[in-house]
Amino acid sequence: MNDLIALSQTQAAWLTLAVVLGMFVLFLRETYPTEVVAMFGVSILLVAGVLPYQAAVAAFSNPAPWTIAAMFIIVGALVRTGALDAMTRLAERQAKVSPARAIGGGLLFVALASAIMNNTPLVVVMIPVFIQLSRSLGVAASKLLIPLSYAAIVGGTLTLIGTSTNLLVDGVARASGMEPFGILEIMPVGLVVVGWTFTYMYFMGPRLLPDRHSMASMLSDRSKKKFFSEAVIPPDSNLIGREVTGVQLFKRDGVRLIDVVRGDLSLRRDLANVTLQLGDRVILRTEMTELLSLQANKELRRVDQVSAVETTTVEVLITPNCKMADRRLGALRLRRRYAVYPLAVHRRDANISQQIDDMVVRVGDTLLLEGAPADIARLAEDMNLGDVSAPSQRAYRRGHAPIAVAVLLAIVGLAALNIAPILMLAMIGVTIVLVTGCIDADEAFSFIEGRLLALIFAMLGIGSALSSSGAVAMIAGAAAPYMMALPPFLVVLAVYALASTLTEMVSNNAVAVVMTPIAIGLATALGVDPRPLVVAVMIAASASFATPIGYQTNTLVFGPGGYRFTDFLRFGIPLNVTLAPVVSFVIPLIWPL
Repeated sequence: MNDLIALSQTQAAWLTLAVVLGMFVLFLRETYPTEVVAMFGVSILLVAGVLPYQAAVAAFSNPAPWTIAAMFIIVGALVRTGALDAMTRLAERQAKVSPARAIGGGLLFVALASAIMNNTPLVVVMIPVFIQLSRSLGVAASKLLIPLSYAAIVGGTLTLIGTSTNLLVDGVARASGMEPFGILEIMPVGLVVVGWTFTYMYFMGPRLLPDRHSMASMLSDRSKKKFFSEAVIPPDSNLIGREVTGVQLFKRDGVRLIDVVRGDLSLRRDLANVTLQLGDRVILRTEMTELLSLQANKELRRVDQVSAVETTTVEVLITPNCKMADRRLGALRLRRRYAVYPLAVHRRDANISQQIDDMVVRVGDTLLLEGAPADIARLAEDMNLGDVSAPSQRAYRRGHAPIAVAVLLAIVGLAALNIAPILMLAMIGVTIVLVTGCIDADEAFSFIEGRLLALIFAMLGIGSALSSSGAVAMIAGAAAPYMMALPPFLVVLAVYALASTLTEMVSNNAVAVVMTPIAIGLATALGVDPRPLVVAVMIAASASFATPIGYQTNTLVFGPGGYRFTDFLRFGIPLNVTLAPVVSFVIPLIWPL
């Protein structure tokens, strides 16, 4: 195939840059998932011969993705054994004594925990805790959830294993011939990032964070118990032949028409055009007083006079491991399989309640569900849903928690002492948590984000193509003359600013892979040590604050906080702008150019 398409070095470089630019455009448009776009881009470069086949295969030997996968399983063991749940219970107890102190302690814990574990499941666990804290303080959850996400983000800058981005930058740097990063090597600059971010949030949070409410908090009169009741249209009913939306019985205060079931068919999607027939089953949501009055109504006959089920309304979060993600809501058949009704969907700036059955569920969406608590719990367990209105309850293997915690601490400690490579330690740790029963194998591998790994492997191929095609040398050669006369601070700032800007628009892992070889190439052209510029990429690709799409934890808090896109811009851009010069000043002090 390489013989069929013969490109000069310059043509190969321009084609690679064109493919990368096209990928970034598709990342922004979100027409296809990011991993699909990345695989498409690497396929083009393979077919064109720009990316040699052996170089593509070599991407699979990079230790970074395998380390990331192993750490996903370790964190899964922490979740399964209830180690993280213990912290949520401590926060709940503190909230009753001093909610303000609980918030500060909770944010500090999230930052420290994010330094040694994947922050996505950590934020999923902590979202309901912070929502409960907001209720204890009498403030909107939107005042707390962005700080929760930011604490998780900056905590990841403390160690090499804090985020997948750090490991990925290290992996690309190793492939380029640089010395591996130590697990605690970036901690000095990470402490600066954490300190500056926490200071900013303390002083500017009350002024800039919005006062918004999520769907669940906007429900009217939630203190009154509601019941699902099913009634059938009897032969002598005057309701036969009438349009269901015109029936006054269903318009009373305290009564809500949920569904009309005809045979095995739900007609809830088009209730405006439903004419009642003999045998139709009407699903109503009622208060107790209205439920009792239905028993005496001759127009309806309760299917079972004792079958009314007390319902609850919860707001659930679609997490990366949720089995509902990327599936059409109507195809999930939640009513038939679980007796649970989806009432609304929140995505980005909008609450959507019309024709939601046609919506494809995405990670970061929040769904408003109504049903019996037991039915919702069964759905949440089957689909790996995150309940944002209260911490999820499930059976933990608490007796194994010390093992899981000890494994994680051992990985960090032994890696810090350079006893063994992180990948080796992580693999041994995975073996221990599986053999000791901290987590079952089938559940353990469900914690691995396959789509993220597919993106990483594809982007490693893109990074290899940038180097082998000469695109990196072309960019570095064009930029070097303008940067020769700049002081180290401005050189680092330029690299940091570019990486930070790109991260706000597309996947941070994609930016890390593209920017790392460029930073190394630029350092080579300038005749300076590449390490400080690579650190700038590492921090900038993680410290993403200005948009809900720049970092996954921002996406996760978007729905539960009831945020708008502009809320992140207003609070995140000043943090980005002030953090960039601070980090750019500190990095050359630790790693001189």
